[in-house]
Parts: sequence; structure tokens; C-alpha cells
Amino acid sequence: MSEPAAVTVICLNYKGENVLPACLESLRRQTYPAVHVMVVENASGDRSAEIVRRDFPEVELVVNEKNLGFGGGNNVGLARAKTPYVLMLNNDTELDPACIAEMVKVMEENPKIGSVASKILLKFNDLRIDAAGIEICPDGLALGRGRWSPKEELTEETDLFFVSDCCGMYRREMVEDIKIRGEIYDEDFFAYADETDLGWRAQLAGWTSRYAPRAICYHCHSASTGSVHPRKVYWVERNRIWVAVKSFPLWLLAYGSVYMVVRYFWQALGVFSGKGRAGEFRKEYSAARLALVLVKAWLGAFYGLPKMLRKRWAIRRRRRIGHRDIWRLIKRYGIAAKSVSLRD
Repeated sequence: MSEPAAVTVICLNYKGENVLPACLESLRRQTYPAVHVMVVENASGDRSAEIVRRDFPEVELVVNEKNLGFGGGNNVGLARAKTPYVLMLNNDTELDPACIAEMVKVMEENPKIGSVASKILLKFNDLRIDAAGIEICPDGLALGRGRWSPKEELTEETDLFFVSDCCGMYRREMVEDIKIRGEIYDEDFFAYADETDLGWRAQLAGWTSRYAPRAICYHCHSASTGSVHPRKVYWVERNRIWVAVKSFPLWLLAYGSVYMVVRYFWQALGVFSGKGRAGEFRKEYSAARLALVLVKAWLGAFYGLPKMLRKRWAIRRRRRIGHRDIWRLIKRYGIAAKSVSLRD
């Protein structure tokens, strides 16, 4: 009987001294026998590294001298991981003991599966679903599949657009295949939309993604920045523009522009009705503040446009699917503008 394929868990940590220990304890309880855990400490300035050294000596600790962002920090870990499978994991998560074993089981069903998503439950909201993979918008935005649905739903294994990096497993071959200029994650993004970018690159290169419904992860959503912080809104909007510029054919950029106008319309209604993320933002800040953040995001996106266009040519050269296949992705995994704008 062959030995089980090894899995490296990469847990990027930033200011996680209050949540990281529970995450690492849950990794100790995994039933899968070949797990190596790596914590990439992203210059938190708290006691996280001390806690890992003292209480979790079996964990590989990598300390960055400065905060490299989500993509940069994870790239450091991925460069060191040499195992067939890699699990990307947020520091504010806890895994069911069988989580990794279930993800590996699904991964090994087909060598063209490049990534496997877990069923991520919100820890402090009656165990509703946070994400079961991601759904996509034709303007580059994405949202957790099944977000806020009851935990009893989404019980069938199925194909997905891509995983949520909160707890998602990658095949090493896919990671190497979709690198752009030596980078796996795009470090220009800094934070948010990273898995959306990877998902498009993986799908265009011909890889598939799969959902493992019995792989359970519990998540404290947006523990680092808060769900509607202006900085998060800026990164999400800027980066979704970059996702589109990098990966979308011209016809989809045009279609996505129309979709974006409709989405902005529904979000504007959400500001005044108190619905969706825009309505949630309005409860803490002003409508004018939201408009200003969006303007800054567009300016930031245009400033980075030359870099994104260079990356676009690199992605285009590796594309292995046609325009009809891209349209099928939008139809199968897409979200209506009203739904994405007004969903809590």
C-alpha cells in the first residue's frame, strides 16, 4: 500500500495571537497522517511568533521582516512547500478533525482537479455557511458560494469555479502551471480577490475545481480588517478591476462593464435601504465616504494598469479553453447583479 500524499498547511498570520492557537490545535487533531504545518508570520508585532515557538514546536515558523500582504506572505510559504498538495488556511479558522483527509480524498479522484474547497461555516452565527467555494461576477467580483445559507445545505460534492483561500487545497502541479512571472499570488493585490485571480488563471489553463462537502472549517469572518472597513472596500474594488483586465477577453470586459453599472445601481439602493454590504457600510460611515473610496479604487486600478496589461499577455499565452467555455463558466458559476449587491 502506497504512502499517503503529503500536505503542507500554510497558515499566514497577521496579528493573530488571539486566534492562532485554536487554529493550530485543530491541526494537531487532524486524522490525515501526512500533514506538515507552516506558519508564515507577516510582521504582526504581537506575540504570535512567541506562542508558536513555545506551544507548537512541531510547526515550521517563517518570520517575514515586513508585512508582505496576503499574496506576498503566502508566496513565501508556497516557495518553501514541496509537497504534492498545499492547504491555504486563514489563522482565524478551526478545522474538523477529518477536514484535510476529506479534501485529499476528493483531490485524488482526478488528476485534472487543481483545487478542492471545504465547507466553511461561520463560527459565531448559528453555524451558517460562510463559503463553499466561490461564485463569480462578469465584472471581476466574486462572492462566497452559499454565503449565509443554513449549514444543512450544499451537501453534494460538485464542480466549482474555485476555492475560498480561507481553507482551500491546491495541487502543486496547478500552482506551478499558473505562475506568472515567478509569482503564484499577485503581490500587487496586497489583499482580497486573490483566489478570484487564481481561479480565473486556473480555469483558463484548463484546471477544474471541486467541492468537498464533508471537509468542515469554522471561520471568524474578516477578523483582521472587519467586513466593511474602507480599506477592504478599496482593495476589493480595485482588485476586481485588475482581475478583469488580466484574464477577461474583450467581449467579457464589455459585458462586465454593463453588469458593473447594474451592480452599482443596486448597491446605491442598498446604501439607502440598509441592505447588502453597501447598506452595512452606510451604518458605520457615510454614502459620500463610500463614493470617495470607489473613486480612489478606480484611480488605483488605472495607476496599476500597465503592470496588469503585461500580466494579461502572459495569462493569454497559457489559455487552453475557448470563448464558448468562458461563457459557460459565467453562466454556470455567475451571480446576478441584484443578488451580489443586496446579499448580506
